[in-house]
Amino acid sequence: MGNAGFGRYNNYCIIALVKKLDAKSLRLSTHDPEEYKKIRKNPIYIIVDNVLDTYNIGAIFRLADAVAAERVILCAGSETPPNHRIKKASINTTEWVAWEYFPTAIEAIKDLRSKVKDLQVVAVELDSRSMPYDKIDYKSPVAVVVGHETDGVSEDVLKEADYIAELPMYGINISLNVMVSLGIVLYEVVKGLGLKRKG
Repeated sequence: MGNAGFGRYNNYCIIALVKKLDAKSLRLSTHDPEEYKKIRKNPIYIIVDNVLDTYNIGAIFRLADAVAAERVILCAGSETPPNHRIKKASINTTEWVAWEYFPTAIEAIKDLRSKVKDLQVVAVELDSRSMPYDKIDYKSPVAVVVGHETDGVSEDVLKEADYIAELPMYGINISLNVMVSLGIVLYEVVKGLGLKRKG
């Protein structure tokens, strides 16, 4: 398990006032346990199902920090920190976001469901079972799953998901970049859960 010392915090729903760092300061920062404790984590888990591009993984850490997600769970062939490209793309938010690794996404979901009561699982994928991302009734706590850049989210994960979220595509391209899709869905989750930011 990565960054196991970060621990779990159950004071959800409001993002606390913490010292905000710009990109330059973040790149030079190191994990500060006292500052970390001030970040009230939201009941959002991000499961990364075999995403291979380290820049995408770094951007996912940056998104996780942006919504104060409880944890990023990296699975299968996804690279893990420490990794220079992940660190660069994340602007060092890997120091501020708790993460762990599982051999498969389905193992990660089963483990999370055993520990987190009433967990809703939402996979982001184009599928005959999918529904528009903005029509889902997001519940807390929620795990959002994104998958491999070409193959998408694993079929066993799609069967385990409570919802499969789809983003509309109006041009010739069939899908968006994994971190772009995740960003859109995460902010819909934040809106759906009614999470607010102090200040």
